[in-house]
Amino acid sequence: MHYIFSRALGAFIFSIGVSLPSTKERTSSYKVSKLKVPMEANSRWDAPQWRKIKAIDIANYMGEIPKLKPKVQAKMMYGKDAIYLIYRVRGFDIHCLTHEYNGPVWHDNAVEFFFSPDTSFPKSYFNLEINCCGIPYMGYYNSLKNESVIIDTNDIKKIIIKHSLPERIESEINGPVEWTIYFEIPFDILMKYSKVILPKPRVIWRANFYQIADRGTNPHYMTWSFVDNPTPNFHLPQYFGRLVFQ
Repeated sequence: MHYIFSRALGAFIFSIGVSLPSTKERTSSYKVSKLKVPMEANSRWDAPQWRKIKAIDIANYMGEIPKLKPKVQAKMMYGKDAIYLIYRVRGFDIHCLTHEYNGPVWHDNAVEFFFSPDTSFPKSYFNLEINCCGIPYMGYYNSLKNESVIIDTNDIKKIIIKHSLPERIESEINGPVEWTIYFEIPFDILMKYSKVILPKPRVIWRANFYQIADRGTNPHYMTWSFVDNPTPNFHLPQYFGRLVFQ
């Protein structure tokens, strides 16, 4: 939620003794830079194009806090034809059992990006979920029709995905593991399912970055923008943060 109030209103709130929301409960905001040089598609967190880009921390938990706490960060840029994202996860006890497109990748160690590219309808959103072996699931929720659709596999295959772990993990990798996921989402895919306000300076999308491991020995649900919900649920666009394009 985004709280904006005048100095007078703020004084009134304090005068009647109502506590303000904590910092975590306020909407997160991220300034997204424009890509200035051609992007080389790889999973290197320290690639030249990313070195000067500020990382965000995905550090809020939903549900029970795990005994082993991953450290998760993400970076994002935009270009003329696509948006570019990279995640770095320093996690524990990695498992990956889903190997088919649009399968239940959220059961695995996975990263997720939920975003609303139509600024007129911020509660309509795409959800792109990619497990640590690079297998994606993608859906779109249309708030006007109150319906969800699964994005066609042929469209999803146009998304470039690079990952640092092998394509298959036959059994859980115990102990600490660092892994990265890089992906490019072309705008023309999104336009088949939704109106898209293309990024440019002062355009603002709503979005949230997540990291999940629904099963395995160290389950957890992590968010960038704080979600005030007692049980894990990423499908709550009212808690999306702000992507402020530069």
